[in-house]
Amino acid sequence: MSANQSVGFVKPELIEFTAPLLLECGKTLPSYSLMVETYGTLNASKSNAVLVCHALNASHHVAGLYEGQEKSEGWWDNMVGPGKPLDTNRFFVIGVNNLGSCFGSTGPSSINPQTGKPYGADFPFVTVQDWVNAQARLADYFGIEKFAAVMGGSLGGMQALQWSLGYPDRVGHCMVIASTPKLSAQNIAFNEVARQAIVTDPDFHGGNYYEHGVVPKRGLRLARMIGHITYLSGDDMAEKFGRTLRNGDYNYGLEVDFQVESYLRYQGDKFADYFDANTYLLITKALDYFDPARHTGGNLAKALEAAKAKFLLVSFTTDWRFAPERTREIVEALMANQRDVTYAEIDAPHGHDAFLLTDERYHNVVRGYFERIAKELA
Repeated sequence: MSANQSVGFVKPELIEFTAPLLLECGKTLPSYSLMVETYGTLNASKSNAVLVCHALNASHHVAGLYEGQEKSEGWWDNMVGPGKPLDTNRFFVIGVNNLGSCFGSTGPSSINPQTGKPYGADFPFVTVQDWVNAQARLADYFGIEKFAAVMGGSLGGMQALQWSLGYPDRVGHCMVIASTPKLSAQNIAFNEVARQAIVTDPDFHGGNYYEHGVVPKRGLRLARMIGHITYLSGDDMAEKFGRTLRNGDYNYGLEVDFQVESYLRYQGDKFADYFDANTYLLITKALDYFDPARHTGGNLAKALEAAKAKFLLVSFTTDWRFAPERTREIVEALMANQRDVTYAEIDAPHGHDAFLLTDERYHNVVRGYFERIAKELA
């Protein structure tokens, strides 16, 4: 393939693990499965592997297309592929769906082998550390002793950071994009409002709605609308929607007047059709719980002492959900430990979602960093 093409049609693979996995919450998954996609070719020394970790509502489907499905492009297809910043002509890329998600890996909608019914509310709470532990077993499955890089944006960036701490000898480079060392009180508050929208939906049934043949769509719609507002910047929303009226004048009622209302309702409806409510609850809690400095009295530098990887960190000026100063906290803590750190702060108007979008400056930073990694592997 020539430069900047898609990886083409891809097929996911479900990988089963029979060894029990002890979780941070104290419970154990006796067995589990992870849905995975891979792109590129693993070299003979198995040294060119890159793990891509996903954010809240994404999945293993990082790049490429599904045959026979329209609009099935992977969520980071602009980043991963032949000739793209993460070049699959050079690197073997693994996309993995996390435990607790709803895209094929073991989660709340999976059958609990002990009851023969979906786990539902009985699925244990999982953390970023649990995901990374499961991903380490996935690396073992592929025979990968050390990743050339682990990368992710937002919640995916938290996983990349946790990799550098939990498995310092198994990560060459850690790439943390649009992320944070822990959620602020404001972020936790947004997550809690979204969760309350779900759990107070009459169709939630305490998390066991599968047995009732219903979906708490009203709660999911509201949760997505709340979340989506936080992913965009004020300037981006003003440019996209402003105060544009859908029908040219006020309706003087509770139906849609403004284009931004229509957009949020559309996003909420679409999300409620494909995402699982229990998964939303679990993953937002995992976001809330992440805090590497929890056991070091809040001292992030102390918490990051274990890291041995080289780091690339990227933030975006208009990202108020995970603001640049939060990324700088990680940079300063790593520098206090004299680690090799590259930091880029991109002046982009798109808010938190900027890490998913095509921005030449941002992509050139990532491309240049992977060029560096490729030279180290040569």
